[in-house]
Amino acid sequence: QVQLVESGGGLVQAGESLRLSCVASGRTLSTYSMGWFRQAPGKEREVVARISRNGGVRFYSDPLEGRFTISRDNAKNTVYLQMSSLQLEDTAIYYCAADSSTTVIGKAYSDPLTYQYWGQGTQVTVSS
Repeated sequence: QVQLVESGGGLVQAGESLRLSCVASGRTLSTYSMGWFRQAPGKEREVVARISRNGGVRFYSDPLEGRFTISRDNAKNTVYLQMSSLQLEDTAIYYCAADSSTTVIGKAYSDPLTYQYWGQGTQVTVSS
């Protein structure tokens, strides 16, 4: 079992950048594909991005691709989410999640049920 802890959230102004980190413990991160999700008040949890075990394959939510970048450093057991040009609608709690399956079919990467382990989340608030 893996434990995940997110950090790096905070209050930023629109247009600024922020980098989130997710550190894994308990098991080697390289055995998991990793995802970032977010949940705004009153809304469902939605996928932001996913990265394969070795970092070679990445998926993004269409509206966010180009502004958000997911990456990982397996030697540090850490996954990152670089967010740029932040907008008010990016305000949410951001979660990292781990998926132990070896493959993902179609849009399954965007389904929270695909992931077995979750962190507690980190709040990102974008102000005008």
